[in-house]
Amino acid sequence: CLKPELSEKLFIEDLFEASVQKLNNKIELDYIDKLTGDASTRRYYRLFTNKESFVACLDHPSEDGFSYFIEIQKFFESYKIRVPKILDSNLERGYILQEDLGDETFLQHISKVKNVTDEYTEYERIVASLIRLHTISSKAMEESRLFDRKFDFEKYMSEIEFTYKFFFEKFLKVEDEKTKKEFLNCYSSICQNLAEQKMVLTHRDFHSRNIMIKGGDRVIIDFQDARLGVPQYDLVSLLEDSYYDISADNKAKLIQYYFENLPQEIHKQGDLYSFYEVYNDMTLQRAIKAIGSFSYIYALRSDVRYVKYIGMTFEKIRKLLLVSQKHEKLRVLLNEHYYQS
Repeated sequence: CLKPELSEKLFIEDLFEASVQKLNNKIELDYIDKLTGDASTRRYYRLFTNKESFVACLDHPSEDGFSYFIEIQKFFESYKIRVPKILDSNLERGYILQEDLGDETFLQHISKVKNVTDEYTEYERIVASLIRLHTISSKAMEESRLFDRKFDFEKYMSEIEFTYKFFFEKFLKVEDEKTKKEFLNCYSSICQNLAEQKMVLTHRDFHSRNIMIKGGDRVIIDFQDARLGVPQYDLVSLLEDSYYDISADNKAKLIQYYFENLPQEIHKQGDLYSFYEVYNDMTLQRAIKAIGSFSYIYALRSDVRYVKYIGMTFEKIRKLLLVSQKHEKLRVLLNEHYYQS
């Protein structure tokens, strides 16, 4: 009986041989390495050949297979959003062959900058890509028929409930219905405000580990959950990243850069002060959702590496709540349970 990984490698060899006929029949496969995947069911393998390397992605075959992912990839490419090139696919067998982006994430890249000026330059380039994504018209999205999902009040609150379960109950060991009710009530007004804002097409998980560096390109990955949402959703994901703490001055300049370059008719949030008000609410929602995700992964895998990201992200929330008096009840509730547990 073959081991699962060896069986999959043989499976990929067979599929890649068919891909070669379409690409270049002079390509010869040398060997295959399994790559560390994400939290999904997808598995990734790097294929080394006599010409170049490729990445094969496998998932459970379904009626539609990877068709949705491929359609979004094509849509993004048509608007000059740099995403991985898809070279071949076999939807019935759950296989996609993509260009190899290498191993350097934007997180690794930005960690090597020498000063705040270089840090700003790197981030401005990423924010410019984000603006390009967010300026895709409503008409184009409707005609594509790809984006029927959105961040509405129910979606935002489902993420808050998810966080309570895995952060409060599993991580902090809080089992108190009164605390749960207070927590959900505090976030209800925040989520209602976010749900009432004008929406754009959002990536959904736009942070430093989901941007790859390939030569001079900054390539966006993990875009398959793209949906409609408030403009600040992706901006907060990037600038309030749990993995990298950008300098405060650069953050402020980048928020202003985004605000000034995204047309008013798209965000319809008035002046910069009003934009910041929504940005801060989005930070409170997005950051607590990230804490829920880290708590979930820790509960699932007992991987202590994710505990530090809980702490780093909680500090972002704490600092914001210190300067924002309108969420005083939330500040007291979170600090009481986090620092005293």
